[in-house]
Amino acid sequence: MAHTVHDALGGAAVADILLWRNSYGSGVVLIGSSVLWLLFERGGYNVLAFVANNILLLVVILFFWAKSASLLNRPLPPIPELDISEESVLIAADEMHVLINRVFSVAHEIAIDGNIKTLISVVSSLWLISYIGSFFNFITLIYVGVLLSLSVPFLYEKFQAQVDEKLFAVHKIARSISAKVDIILKMMPSIHKQKTQ
Repeated sequence: MAHTVHDALGGAAVADILLWRNSYGSGVVLIGSSVLWLLFERGGYNVLAFVANNILLLVVILFFWAKSASLLNRPLPPIPELDISEESVLIAADEMHVLINRVFSVAHEIAIDGNIKTLISVVSSLWLISYIGSFFNFITLIYVGVLLSLSVPFLYEKFQAQVDEKLFAVHKIARSISAKVDIILKMMPSIHKQKTQ
């Protein structure tokens, strides 16, 4: 179990950025995401056009750099070997494998086992995502996510004792509600039992 917020966030460079310990990196992420949000959301610029125009500009610069380098006896552009290692592909495949199996497990619990508790949690989660998503478009939702990730861990670390106290109270209430819901669900006949009869 992690003892600090920094450890809970992985204790590496990402944790330093999220907790504003690397103020330069945090500032770059905040300013960069704000500029991109203003460009795409308020400026009306298209993401696909932005990516295509930047790649086009990069390709043209590299082409003229290579041509001028051969004419002026200068070094060629320093382009690294772009090669994805087999190990990184296997790691990504393992992570996807776990995620896909978890989704299939939840689907099995709902469709085959008739687990009403899982059904209610999945339906409520998807409804909540849909409800929140109806207020924003995708770019704004990503921007809000970046802002929350740069503020919530920082504020939690500052006020951890007070937040933990409130979260403990909410957790107790949620556990009591969950126990009552479990009692109600146990009184309902199971879908699986109905199929076997």
